[in-house]
Amino acid sequence: MENKTEENQTAKKKKTITLLLIIIAVIAAGIYYINSLRYETTDDAYIESDLIQIAAKVSGEVEKIYIEDNQKIKEGDLIAKIDEKDYKIKFNQAQAMYEKALYSQKVAKAKLDAVNSEITLAKKDLQRYRNLFEAGAVSQQTLDSAQTRYDNTRAKLLAAEEDILSATNDKVADANLRVLKAQRDQAELYYNYTDVIAPNSGTVTNKNVDKGKYIQAGQPLFTLVSDKVWIEANFKENQVGKMKVGQDVIIKVDAYPHKKFKGKIESIQKASGAKSSLFPPENAVGSFVKIVQRIPVKIVFTEDINPDEYNLVAGMSVEPKVRVK
Repeated sequence: MENKTEENQTAKKKKTITLLLIIIAVIAAGIYYINSLRYETTDDAYIESDLIQIAAKVSGEVEKIYIEDNQKIKEGDLIAKIDEKDYKIKFNQAQAMYEKALYSQKVAKAKLDAVNSEITLAKKDLQRYRNLFEAGAVSQQTLDSAQTRYDNTRAKLLAAEEDILSATNDKVADANLRVLKAQRDQAELYYNYTDVIAPNSGTVTNKNVDKGKYIQAGQPLFTLVSDKVWIEANFKENQVGKMKVGQDVIIKVDAYPHKKFKGKIESIQKASGAKSSLFPPENAVGSFVKIVQRIPVKIVFTEDINPDEYNLVAGMSVEPKVRVK
């Protein structure tokens, strides 16, 4: 009898445990189902950042290099120094030509004064010969010669006036000076480009330049990875319908599994990933097979992240969880 009683108690315990396990499983399934209605998630998501190819704007030999791989730099930092000798000479030449044009104004004004004197004399001669011609004292040829001298002097006067800089900037001299100024400014620009300056703050990667190397204008020197990071999550199209800009997101980064970062949806792309590719698919064929498309969603972090504690870099895998209800 005692054995039967123990067996019955054991059986009851097993039934009770089984029932509890079933209840727990049902509750867990219910919680999972409810959460699945409130959240949308995907494992097709990665951390992104601006990757800037830094290139030289002028050709030349690298005299100095001030960066190393994985070094943090700030906007405006001097990255490298290109041999400036040739560019300095060209700038000095352009500057000298510009200054010469300004100094030549003294000569141009003196020339204009001389031509004004000539035209005054030519005009008097022309009037005198007209009077003599009317009196029959000189021939038509003499009068024509006086007219020609006057016309030639007027042409010289117009040319001399064009050589003088004007307040209205509509003379030939003004245009020539603008050309020389543009050439000087371009030479100065190229001269300044021998200092390679960081356009943004970030981290140096893929460094491909060293002291003594000859580089061409436009040649990439390294890649600058911006400090600003975000997430590009590729959700299925039947998930995106529930999403809106501003919805909260819980972000799990594979590199830090025990940390949950906070974020929000900043934007939803207006084209699927496939449609934005270099060769988008064409579905106007007889053998069409429907494929669920992925829509890129941009998610930004809404909390300050200590870079010394969490090193979030472009390409890391993440799992965002968007609260849609």
